[in-house]
Amino acid sequence: MIRVGIIGGIGSGKSFISRLFRYPVFNADNEVKNIYKKNRQCFKKLKKKLPKFINTFPVKKKHLILAINSNKKNIKLISSIVHPIVREKMNKFILKNKKRKMIILDVPLLIENKLNKKKDIIIFIQSKNSKVLARLKKRANFNEKLIRSLKENQVMLSKKRKLAKYVINNNFSINIMKKKINLIKKEILNERNSIRY
Repeated sequence: MIRVGIIGGIGSGKSFISRLFRYPVFNADNEVKNIYKKNRQCFKKLKKKLPKFINTFPVKKKHLILAINSNKKNIKLISSIVHPIVREKMNKFILKNKKRKMIILDVPLLIENKLNKKKDIIIFIQSKNSKVLARLKKRANFNEKLIRSLKENQVMLSKKRKLAKYVINNNFSINIMKKKINLIKKEILNERNSIRY
């Protein structure tokens, strides 16, 4: 099984690119949303640590944003509760798909949280600032202050870019991006097959 890690800045289009591979995708952001919606243990821990902000279940994103905006340190506190659950879910996903040729790990903090392995194929997604901003403004909880806090929590983009085997410019039409991904996918599969045999 080939593990492909998709990394890049906020709003670069990581999830869009991940889907184009047409292999099982572990989407960490979606998992986090489900944890806030369904995991009562997570809610209890957050309520204990942030009683001023978190007091209703399911956990509301606006309450988390208030907590982060009030004190930058709260993002680390929230992460320390949520990330171990995400890690566990990712491990289950990998186990479930162990017979697949390839899996895609759409995990924004893949590098920061040391979730990557040496043999992983890392792909860095970059996009024009104008396109990134347009994507972010479409999000329900668009908040410039929150986005700044999240950006500060990620390894500098230039460092992340250096770790990648492939760099994809996500500035083109869907059809062009599909062709780009298909070429990369073939290259990855051919390379691994030649190494194996």
